[in-house]
Amino acid sequence: MSDFINFEALSFDCYGTLIDWETGIANELLRWTAKHEFSISREQLLVDFSDYEATAEREFPGTLYPEILTKSMAGLSVQYGIEASAEDLATFGDSVQRWPAFPDSAEALTLLKQKFKLIILSNVDRNSFAESNKKLGVKFDAIITAQDVGAYKPRLDGFHKLAQTCKELGVTEGGLLHVAQSLFHDHVPAKQVGLQTVWINRRHNDPGWGATPVPQAEVTPEWTFNSM
Repeated sequence: MSDFINFEALSFDCYGTLIDWETGIANELLRWTAKHEFSISREQLLVDFSDYEATAEREFPGTLYPEILTKSMAGLSVQYGIEASAEDLATFGDSVQRWPAFPDSAEALTLLKQKFKLIILSNVDRNSFAESNKKLGVKFDAIITAQDVGAYKPRLDGFHKLAQTCKELGVTEGGLLHVAQSLFHDHVPAKQVGLQTVWINRRHNDPGWGATPVPQAEVTPEWTFNSM
């Protein structure tokens, strides 16, 4: 802990870092493809999803996350040539509440809460995060979502709001450390605004980037861990 003693607050990405979004996404979409007897690997499905999700978030920054999910599934439906019914789209759009937490998240957050202010900076909407928050077991000092800022990471809007929030919480300059899995969504933009970062490399045993797009710039987090 000596390396972290001077930090006052930790900001967290949620999905991919604290909540196992790849398992959640894959479980939902593989049920859909199996219903249509469409064969695809879990990994390829996640990679294809990442393209549609990133495009929807870029093109529709003010759209709530459940609709981002439905747009992503609609794109997959066209690509795979299988039907996505209104019920399929609604079910997937509502799926965040069913995505599981990583087994280590709640315990780690409880321990970290003893020392640091904890902040969420997430690419979802308030209602979706509220359901996930029930699985995480702590009260965050602040919650910032894409809904609040009208934009999705890697755009910098959320990080600017994060800086403002830290000032309101009394965090001194340089006192914030950002913790995230996604190099694309979090580490690259965090470095652009001058933050130090911790990479929770949840995919350390897996090749490729899965549901997260390839980072668009080289980035080197200060610390890397495989779990919380």
